[in-house]
Amino acid sequence: MISDVYFPRINGVSTSILTFRREFQENGHQVTLIAPDYGTENGIDPDIYRIPSRYVVVDPEDRMLRYRAILKHADELNGKKFDILHIQTPFVAHYAGLNLARRLALPVVETYHTFFEEYLYNYVRFLPRSTLRFAARRFSSRQCNSVQGLVVPSSPMLEVLRGYGVTTPARVIPTGIELLRIHGGDGAAFRARHGIEAQRPTLVHVGRIAHEKNIDFLLHVVKSVRERLPSVLMIVAGEGPALAGLRKLAHALDIEDNVLFVGYLSRDNELLDCYRAGDAFVFSSRTETQGLVLLEAMALGVPVVSTAVMGTKDILKAGKGALVAEETIPDFTDKVTAILTDAQLRERLSREAGEYVKDWSAEALADNMLDFYEEVIATH
Repeated sequence: MISDVYFPRINGVSTSILTFRREFQENGHQVTLIAPDYGTENGIDPDIYRIPSRYVVVDPEDRMLRYRAILKHADELNGKKFDILHIQTPFVAHYAGLNLARRLALPVVETYHTFFEEYLYNYVRFLPRSTLRFAARRFSSRQCNSVQGLVVPSSPMLEVLRGYGVTTPARVIPTGIELLRIHGGDGAAFRARHGIEAQRPTLVHVGRIAHEKNIDFLLHVVKSVRERLPSVLMIVAGEGPALAGLRKLAHALDIEDNVLFVGYLSRDNELLDCYRAGDAFVFSSRTETQGLVLLEAMALGVPVVSTAVMGTKDILKAGKGALVAEETIPDFTDKVTAILTDAQLRERLSREAGEYVKDWSAEALADNMLDFYEEVIATH
């Protein structure tokens, strides 16, 4: 695997790589990962090549891999006799991955993790949105048609890519939930650590604090919910380029006492506690190719209120463990208020969520990925 991002950088791509890689290894497969060096202690893993990288101007959290530093490992990698190369991101990793694949005579699979058409204009604001949309579609179609197999986390995203003119053989394979690891959590302890009263109606949002996540909409929802439930609180876990703007918006909306920004949280304990501290998990992103955090919340028995756009449609279409809301303040407010004020509804959705998420196990979805690898290898 090769990626422009991996832990300690926390996002959905890093989580997807970790989840699939761990499942493959537990089934006896060898998985080597090429990823950026963030200049921090990453632990020792002989099958992870940390590549020198530099900062990305428009997004200082991320890194740009040094292309030539990757290719220096070509001879060493060739000796490992790989079967397939899996590109995880579309930047330096894509082009270096194609180069490596040619040198090592390997077929290439790529996962389309990011819906760029609804993403770029948040970061490249000096160009018209129509220009960026055209560029994103052209960029995506060229990259997707340059590989032998395409992995897409949701069926709506695959439909979009087919509309771009992508003809590469593709399989819808979302990232699964490691049910043995995503369990437990102590919401009461989290509330105590942050001075949140045990009975205070509380919402949770977990994810990168980025413009495309549409968190500003959720702040307007909080203001609306407060008219019915004055003590409502929304916990926002994560960091990112939109954080400063969201703090300013909370001040402008006069809801600073109703929003708690807690930053990045460790996945091993703090994050699970944070999920469980919520009476409901709220989400309104327009750009998700999957929406893994919805499944994580459900795995912990936390009811979800979310819009169903792009990748989240596949998760929410079963209508289990969640209330699907329109992206309007009145409708989203009604759904949130219903869960916060109806204990029986919360309990029913919690039970449904715990059962439904079993269909999204990491083990089963890793098997699907391995089957797809076999098809691509056989064709190659």
